[in-house]
Amino acid sequence: EIVEHSIDDFSKSEYVEDDQMEQSREKVLVLGTGWGAASFLKDIDPRKFDVTVISPRNYFLFTPMLAGASVGSVEYRSITEPIREINRNVKFFEATGTSIDPVKQSVTCESVVCDGNSCEIEDFVVDYDRLIVMIGAQTNTFGIPGVREHCCFLKQVDDARRIRSSIVNCFERANIPGLSEEDRRNNLTFAVIGAGPTGIEFASELRDFIEQDGPKYYPNLLKYVRIKVIEASNTILAPFDKSLQDEARKQLERTISLADSKVQDLLPDFELTELLLESFVTEVTEKSIKLNNGSSVPYGLAVWAGGNGPLPLTLQLIDVIGESQSSVQDIARGRIAIDPWLRVLGSEGKILALGDCSCNTQNQLPATAQVASQQAEYIATLFNQNYNLNPKESEGILPPPTLDPKGTISLSQRIAAISTKESDYAKPFQFLNLGILAYTGGGSALAQVSVIPDKDSIKGKGKLGNALWRSVYLTKQVSNRNRLLVLNDWVKRQIFGRDITRV
Repeated sequence: EIVEHSIDDFSKSEYVEDDQMEQSREKVLVLGTGWGAASFLKDIDPRKFDVTVISPRNYFLFTPMLAGASVGSVEYRSITEPIREINRNVKFFEATGTSIDPVKQSVTCESVVCDGNSCEIEDFVVDYDRLIVMIGAQTNTFGIPGVREHCCFLKQVDDARRIRSSIVNCFERANIPGLSEEDRRNNLTFAVIGAGPTGIEFASELRDFIEQDGPKYYPNLLKYVRIKVIEASNTILAPFDKSLQDEARKQLERTISLADSKVQDLLPDFELTELLLESFVTEVTEKSIKLNNGSSVPYGLAVWAGGNGPLPLTLQLIDVIGESQSSVQDIARGRIAIDPWLRVLGSEGKILALGDCSCNTQNQLPATAQVASQQAEYIATLFNQNYNLNPKESEGILPPPTLDPKGTISLSQRIAAISTKESDYAKPFQFLNLGILAYTGGGSALAQVSVIPDKDSIKGKGKLGNALWRSVYLTKQVSNRNRLLVLNDWVKRQIFGRDITRV
């Protein structure tokens, strides 16, 4: 009996202790499951913080390989990882944030609940002590008529799945008996609007599919295939060095090279990929794309890769905060304005934002995965080391985050603090540009890698660039499971080719 009472008392005390710890931890609410969220969840200490993640998708997506997934070079599940697997000690709600109330420190969410064939929308509210907004951005159509109705985008798994099915559908449609040569050519014209990394990588992956798998499945249709890359500016891959841009053009415009030499001999001499530079899209109809010079491009499939635009929740937060945000929108342009410590202007340090939905008006950064990842790692470090992100304002100005006396600080930070004599303040976020990569088809890729900050980048192209591209993308996968699956997809594709089954 004594033993039973002792065990019972111990269990009760342990429960009370855990409950007190749960109540004492700061409630951190994370919106989004992109690059920023994945990095933050990897680094945050769940023993110190009660972390909740809210997103309409319950997985992280390795977006740089989405172009490959859209033609079957890799499978969708190989480049996704369940968000609960990244950190099993955080809560997750599959829902969409619809509004943020900075005064009440709460987020209203919307969740679709299905029971059998019927679905209904349920609203709920989640309170927070600290909110981190990293919801990314949506595709920007620039208000051009017909884009949203007739073009495919390339931001989510569903987009890649739709494109993959549409590519096969174009070939099957062109194979129907009785069609004229013009109809077949129109059905097999693939238009890619936007010549940034997303557009060029998709065009390159599509070209690989045509050259490597086309002879096996559609030998009689290959002579009708055309890829047209439409770009408003006078260059492609703007972030890259001029020499690498020229290499990309060379790869895209090279003569078609088929895996089957017998089929190759039957083909007429034609240009598979055409670059239409300085061409503005004015309208997209069901079967053609109208350009600013008055010409029209018939198409079977159009993929829009033309830039980023703000999500409704981003605009709602900007509006509800008011003057602090609206006064800098000539610079932020629909993004949430933040200070050098990633705190949202006008939120008194209670809200942070990072990634594509945010803009440091003093130092604008590119909308890339590595920016969001580094920002999230920085925020997690401030949290883990107990920095106070909302110290008392001085003359209406929010000071830099200050170190809690009970917090810990790394050796490198102590050394830096000695030289600057400001050990109590957190250093502003500083982006380290590690370089950029782009696949250009035919087993070649571009690599512009920064080894030493503020020094000239190391440039690679062709087979060397492809080796760098593969090795970096493989090591950057969030788990060993993803690495194994991607490697398996590459080997499987090399042996069996791409799967054209539409399911």
